Amino acid sequence: MTLGRSRVNATRPLRVGVQLPEVEWVARWADLREMTQLAEAIGLDSIWVGDHYLYRDHRGTLGPWEAWTQLAAIAAVTSRIALGPLVAATVFHEPGVLAKMALTVDEISGGRLVLGLGAGWNEPEFHAYGFPFDERVSRFEEAFTVVRTLLREGRIDFEGRFYTLRDCELLPKGPREGGPPLMIGSVGPRMLRITMPHVDAWNAWFNYFGNTPEGYRANRHLVDAACADVGRDPATVERTVAVLLALEDRRVIRDFDRESCEPLRGTPEQVADVLRAYAREGIAEVQLVIDPITAKGIEKLVPILEALDRPI
Repeated sequence: MTLGRSRVNATRPLRVGVQLPEVEWVARWADLREMTQLAEAIGLDSIWVGDHYLYRDHRGTLGPWEAWTQLAAIAAVTSRIALGPLVAATVFHEPGVLAKMALTVDEISGGRLVLGLGAGWNEPEFHAYGFPFDERVSRFEEAFTVVRTLLREGRIDFEGRFYTLRDCELLPKGPREGGPPLMIGSVGPRMLRITMPHVDAWNAWFNYFGNTPEGYRANRHLVDAACADVGRDPATVERTVAVLLALEDRRVIRDFDRESCEPLRGTPEQVADVLRAYAREGIAEVQLVIDPITAKGIEKLVPILEALDRPI
């Protein structure tokens, strides 16, 4: 595969991204760089990394690389593809620092960051790394206020229950007025009420909706209702979903939340048909979580992209 050859087709109605491996296997930076540059070369629209420190259950403990360090490196070795965390847990960093990191990655990338945010859910990593697990949504609400205000207005003076910032300014200014677009990764009613007045996009992980276009509809109604509650036109919130796609019969080591639904399978044309069904449901972008998540796996997405480029 020649990395200099891009297959970007502006007529494709659905953006398609891919997630890099977390703990499916120990991917070294050379592997991640190869996968990132290959994703860009074949015409994928975005690349995503999980924001986790470890997974732990009765099967043992596995740990991924740190997300923001990866994103900075990915930004430096690519030139077109969008990138972001899927999604960043706000409690892992002080909110002012999180805004600073996001703005810096946006600068390195030339304005390609999508800032996905959430409250976090994986309790073992909270305890292992010393993060508070209680009142996660309340903590998120304050952090979200700080992050979005700093990115969009450049400064904040804030005193809350969990965070206090005095005359904080975000300098130098980044490459985009108002900062990177904000995306929320949650279906919780309270999280939706907090974020729907402000975010640009919404995302759901595949086990939220059974990994099917039909299953997504209930999530769509939740977001629509949350928009109505806060007086926002639902059409102004972009919808995105992560979709689990099996490229082979065998399974590689999975992370600890991916065994709850059936992966999408089929020929490139069959997979493209399902992805088109997501687009017909109002989805603007799918983030493919492929199995196996390898460079060869990413190469196997080429015929799917070709099938998507054909008329419906």
